[in-house]
Amino acid sequence: MRFIALEKENEGVRPEQYKPLSKPEARRVWELYQQELIREIYFRQDEHSAVIMLECDSISAAEEITASLPLVQAGLIHFELIPLAPYPGFARLFADTPG
Repeated sequence: MRFIALEKENEGVRPEQYKPLSKPEARRVWELYQQELIREIYFRQDEHSAVIMLECDSISAAEEITASLPLVQAGLIHFELIPLAPYPGFARLFADTPG
């Protein structure tokens, strides 16, 4: 199952709080990428926040993955998790009935 994880900054966080955790955060993301739990990761172009494509069995597994990130553990950020399903629309191309 795939999930989009959208990073959200917690209230009251100051920019200087991120710096000591930037390398541990990158290391943990790399570990999760190597485990094929993180499939893709991006920064939004319109704001400085991460967008992560996760591959795991359930919403609770996605919550565990994001909870393992140092910035989440430090209370600086959290993630909105969006479950994805395959697009079924292509089946209409091969249906016997018009439309």
